[in-house]
Amino acid sequence: MNWITNYVRPRINSLFSRREVPENLWTKCPECGTMLFHRELADNLNVCSTCDHHLAISPRDRFAALFDGGVFLEVKVPEPIADPLQFRDQKKYPERMKAAQKATGEKDAMLVAEGEIGRTPVVAAGQDFAFMAGSMGMYVGNAIIAAAQRAVKLKRPLVLFSAAGGARMQEGILSLMQMPRTTVAIEMLKEAKLPYIVVLTHPTTGGVTASYAMLGDVQIAEPNALICFAGPRVIEQTIREKLPEGFQRAEYLLEHGMLDRVTHRKELRGELISILRMLMRQPAPIAADLPAPGQIGTPHTEAEASNAKVG
Repeated sequence: MNWITNYVRPRINSLFSRREVPENLWTKCPECGTMLFHRELADNLNVCSTCDHHLAISPRDRFAALFDGGVFLEVKVPEPIADPLQFRDQKKYPERMKAAQKATGEKDAMLVAEGEIGRTPVVAAGQDFAFMAGSMGMYVGNAIIAAAQRAVKLKRPLVLFSAAGGARMQEGILSLMQMPRTTVAIEMLKEAKLPYIVVLTHPTTGGVTASYAMLGDVQIAEPNALICFAGPRVIEQTIREKLPEGFQRAEYLLEHGMLDRVTHRKELRGELISILRMLMRQPAPIAADLPAPGQIGTPHTEAEASNAKVG
């Protein structure tokens, strides 16, 4: 009887017991609450298929869907001083950096790449809100300067995707200094008569909005993106009044002349192709001649690109 109880019954239960489902297979839409299967969500560019809410997307995934064939090369960004202020709150700053790097797989909150969009060579920079809320530190400043310098050197337009909670408090005044630094970098593009296009995503706030995010020749935003300097809660507490519905959202800013377009993520690639070719004085694109993202491999470094060419 002990053999049946101790061995046979547990064995039968293990065969018919419900297997655990990994937690990362499903994502709950923060807007409508629908559970979205991760593969379907990725195929839909992280846009909810039920309510069309735009969830966050990493710069690497965005670039894979944006560049022709999903191919792009990373642009090297100079490394700043690791912990210039020896800052510590509940954790040391280097510990927070390591945790963010482990969670995202990225060095910092900005990825710079070059490639082609609709056969038009461009330099692109994408901000990652998952990395310490996309906060603007010295690395982000270096990344934008590197992107601008690369664009000027190659005579290419620069496309920047912003997503940030503002300046990085762990770097103090050094973080705020990135506002004038990045403004000067954008001025380099204007002097070279190269287009600078900004795509504001949710959320773009603080010092980022007060500098490079609002200096584009063309300002595009994703639907319902929060775009502001001070957030609505801070403003309500200051003026002690209820703000208008949709205040500081992309559609509100479009109505009041602060944006040129509000574009769905699925339509953004086509929109950028048309704008870039027009600003670079190139002929209108022919749909049949444009490669779709993901048709070929995705070499993201110069070594991988060389191997792809050899193969």
